[in-house]
Amino acid sequence: LFDGVYPFYPQQRKSFVFDVSTIIVIIVFLTLACSFLIIIPGIRGRARLYWLIRVLLSLVVGVVIVAVQYTGDWESGWVKANTSYKSFSHALVNADIGLHIGLAGVNVTLVGNPVNQVNETISYNEHFAWSFDADYDHSYSEGLEKGLPNPILYVAEKFTTQSPCGVHNQYRLSGHYASATLWVAFCTWLISNILFSMPALVYGGYMVLVTGAFMIFSLLSFSTVRNSPMCAIQFGPASLHIGYGGSFWLTLAVGLLCFVIGVTVVALHFFNLDLLKTFFDLHVDEAEECQEMAEVYVNPQLTNSAL
Repeated sequence: LFDGVYPFYPQQRKSFVFDVSTIIVIIVFLTLACSFLIIIPGIRGRARLYWLIRVLLSLVVGVVIVAVQYTGDWESGWVKANTSYKSFSHALVNADIGLHIGLAGVNVTLVGNPVNQVNETISYNEHFAWSFDADYDHSYSEGLEKGLPNPILYVAEKFTTQSPCGVHNQYRLSGHYASATLWVAFCTWLISNILFSMPALVYGGYMVLVTGAFMIFSLLSFSTVRNSPMCAIQFGPASLHIGYGGSFWLTLAVGLLCFVIGVTVVALHFFNLDLLKTFFDLHVDEAEECQEMAEVYVNPQLTNSAL
């Protein structure tokens, strides 16, 4: 071992849930949230609570839209099985085998029960990318050259372009369009924040509804992979079944949250505008405008001439 990495690995293995891009996105949004928490004591009265709710909700929506594009658990599944470990060997190992599918590729995980078996540490997590700037078949060929364990190669082979399963293009295109739709949702999220700050409250509510709609569209795009039957992934009598993962359900929850926020803003605009303005702290501005208008001086000579 060299710093915990096998010599034939050129780099550290990639995590199937959090990678560097996801961590960067989370750090950026946490920095924005902490910056706001530092300045919030300067806001007086109930407006402090309203500002806190608005900013935190907005940041939650934004970080989810960006972060889920880099996560690897839109679909996931685990199976515990006794399986062969290496080619040209009859040794069997007991291990947990996981499949984690993201918008840009798949991660296959192999963890032994226990971890130390057949005089080796069985703990693997391999990433195979299928984004438009990556070659999935080349990544799979590199895995063959490395001599990855049989369960990982067996699962990864199901998603190659030459596989009889024929799901490679379906997942690749569905993930691409889901990612593109999420980026549109991110743009509409930015526009909604601009409209709320102008303020154009009802139009901001409309843009929040559009944001939620595009998030739902991304889920529908990714769900089209269900139209293609998935090949059975068998390890003896055990089968690996996959279902929607945490990123999928998180995107759905935030999309529905956007619908609730948008409908609430639009409804308050038409039925209780004063409450909406109070929540967005606009009555203070109106009071200041009235105060400024009260200090206007009138020239008495102009008044007399008009009379």
